[in-house]
Amino acid sequence: MKHLGWAIAASLLLTVHAAAHAAPGDDVYSRRGRTMVAADGARLNFYCMGSGSPTVVFDSGWEDWAPPWAVVQPRIAKWTRACSYDRAGAGFSGPGPMPRTSVRIAGELHSALSKAGIKGPYILVGNAFGGDPVRTFADLFTPDVAGLVLVEADASDVEPKAMRDEDDRGDLQYVAQLRACRDAVAARKPLPLLPSRPGMPRRTCAQQFFRGLPESEWSSGLNAALLRIAQTKVPMYDAYISEMQEMPWDETWLKQHVRSLGARPVRVITTGNHGVGHLPARNAADPKHVEYERQIALAQAHWLTLSSNAKQIFVPHSSEYVEFDQPAAVVSAVRDVYDQSVLAGKRRRR
Repeated sequence: MKHLGWAIAASLLLTVHAAAHAAPGDDVYSRRGRTMVAADGARLNFYCMGSGSPTVVFDSGWEDWAPPWAVVQPRIAKWTRACSYDRAGAGFSGPGPMPRTSVRIAGELHSALSKAGIKGPYILVGNAFGGDPVRTFADLFTPDVAGLVLVEADASDVEPKAMRDEDDRGDLQYVAQLRACRDAVAARKPLPLLPSRPGMPRRTCAQQFFRGLPESEWSSGLNAALLRIAQTKVPMYDAYISEMQEMPWDETWLKQHVRSLGARPVRVITTGNHGVGHLPARNAADPKHVEYERQIALAQAHWLTLSSNAKQIFVPHSSEYVEFDQPAAVVSAVRDVYDQSVLAGKRRRR
């Protein structure tokens, strides 16, 4: 009965908080996509729109899956094929083999794209944690990569060691909180509450995904569908727990296997608000926070060495969810990489 009461309350809350300017057609992400692909022990859910080459492939942040691209993806699909997907375990994808390393994630994605007949080369777009598997993909399958767009991507492997160690400790501490939520979902028990927020209603741990559910940028229908998944899908919790536990391993792998991308275009979008879901950041004026953001921007600048055609783009009036706050900046960066990739392809064929 407690679960039924919470479901009713959540439904009402989501209706009240439905976005006035939700992305038209965002309900496509509230159900399984048209393409489900079995790859390397996983069954991945894809949403593909548009036509053309190179195909743009989106990977999302930790505790995220395809919906954050609801505004950006259709805009890009107007001039080329654009595919977002749910990593194994998340959203509508099936569970995948453990552990959930970025090497495994990148391999599954590469295999799935091939089996689905989505031919490379690809423009890979990764937000936050999604930058790790995207860069891993580029290292493992360089000939199949046309370019990269790193959207406020995690830079732990290129941070100063003290920052990296602190990030790793914080990540592992968070696993305990996520595991408690997972166990409650598995046992069908009342879900733990998230920490209270002044003047805001209490939320259960199932509302922690993305930058918090309900998301004001989405329709009530999409919010409700995402919450249902978060309230019931144990394999998703298992996947995210493993992804976080494997982050130190991912960082070491990336440091040891970095490869030059030659002249392939790389665009690095930096906000100065890494780890900030909503603006303004609550600790924006804290000197420690300011220094942290400065170090992140410097770390992200290391990626300019990946290619002779690399740029860092500063988008200060955005949270780390640039695809929500400044979608035009993401579309512009992808278009830049696309145009240069097409031009390079024409030169090779001459």
